[in-house]
Amino acid sequence: MESTRSIGYSLESAIADIIDNSIAADASNIQIRFLPDENSYIAIMDNGCGMTYNELKKAMQYGSRSPSEKRADNDLGRYGLGLKTASLSQCKTLTVISKKNYKVTACRWDLSYIQKKDEWLLQILEKDEINNLPCFSYLENLKSGTIVLWQNLDRLLATGNPHRDILGSKMIKVREHLSLVFHRYLEGADVPRKISIDINNMEVLPKDPFLSKRSTKAMAEEVITIEGQQVVIRPYILPHISKLSKSELESLGGSDGLRKLQGFYVYRNKRLVVWGTWFRMMVKGDLSKLARIQVDIPNTLDELWTLDIKKSSAIPPELVQQNLKTIIEKIAEKSKRTWEFRGKKEQDNKFGIWERLRTRDNGYTYQINLNSPIIKELLANFPKAKRSLIAVFSLIGSRLPLNSLYLDLVQEQKIQNNDEQENETVLQQMQELLSMCKSIDDKRKMLKDFLNLSPFSEHKDFITQNIERILKNE
Repeated sequence: MESTRSIGYSLESAIADIIDNSIAADASNIQIRFLPDENSYIAIMDNGCGMTYNELKKAMQYGSRSPSEKRADNDLGRYGLGLKTASLSQCKTLTVISKKNYKVTACRWDLSYIQKKDEWLLQILEKDEINNLPCFSYLENLKSGTIVLWQNLDRLLATGNPHRDILGSKMIKVREHLSLVFHRYLEGADVPRKISIDINNMEVLPKDPFLSKRSTKAMAEEVITIEGQQVVIRPYILPHISKLSKSELESLGGSDGLRKLQGFYVYRNKRLVVWGTWFRMMVKGDLSKLARIQVDIPNTLDELWTLDIKKSSAIPPELVQQNLKTIIEKIAEKSKRTWEFRGKKEQDNKFGIWERLRTRDNGYTYQINLNSPIIKELLANFPKAKRSLIAVFSLIGSRLPLNSLYLDLVQEQKIQNNDEQENETVLQQMQELLSMCKSIDDKRKMLKDFLNLSPFSEHKDFITQNIERILKNE
């Protein structure tokens, strides 16, 4: 039993494994309590269907269910090991108290007791022992429910730091993890039953990794049938960061950033198991960082996806990979286009101030477009300074701060140059530029050209309504 403690659970993944059992038991309310003092404990409580004495004894056995056994649609279990391995990865004493049809029973695995007796002995608790357990009062007014109680948190508190500091910081990570992993259950989105989770009476709010209400569905969903079972794929493109609020950006990237969390989000029965990976089908890049693909798999395909005990690792089968590669190519290109900064402002025509040219070695260079109406008018108004002005424009084009621009773009910074301008600001800019013209006809001609040039093209209706005011410089 000691050897199973080193499977590699984190606190958050261990608690998520226990919540899987709560969901499988049709719980709608899950409460997590932790006490950070000398008698520290963590309790995960639910109002699910509960277990009888025999059901609880079976659940406490190792490998109580075969991974090949057919499971209910809402069953998030896998090997019949999660309750024990997840719990004992964090503590030395696991007690499960369950109530079904008003009858309460409790069993305990105590590693210290087992070591002392040198025998695998499952303890069955008496009524008085049960009544004195932490959080037992949760079950008193319920017809059914279950409490998973962890005590002697040796692995969790091994650093020697104060219990309050350790558990407090760990539980922040637990909250973030649960809000993401179970976000569809917390939202009640296309799941058998909506659930609520709270930690020490503070509600866990769902964290949608796709920002579904604001993101673009890059393609129609695709369905792949494997062994008669459906795998559903939904690609999303997140909004450009310039269109995200600070809180939205933090919820999408968190401390890891958008770049690290791009890729596939694999859900098993609506529960997130793997995320932020391209499964080595594509390298994570800055231009694909807005691409996220939701993949829904049923629990009947666990073996093909090589799902591990912790339900934190999965590899798509070859048939799925072939289809995913095609989708990756399409969505990566769409993500790249989203990064091209409100494309309407980067015009590739004779009116644009900047032009992008391909070099002989298949690279690109940016330079000021001398054929732009504004530049042409400026050069025409100062014929004696024409050569000097062209030299200045060439110097500006050759000294673009490309590295700084790139860093600002990929480090999730908003570029304020790209903000929409007010109508009156655009009008004033236009009047100043038209002042270079020598005649009213020249002004009308340039004004017509302006309507095809950003930022004026974005204010076409306003300009059209105020043509005379512009021409008179009022």
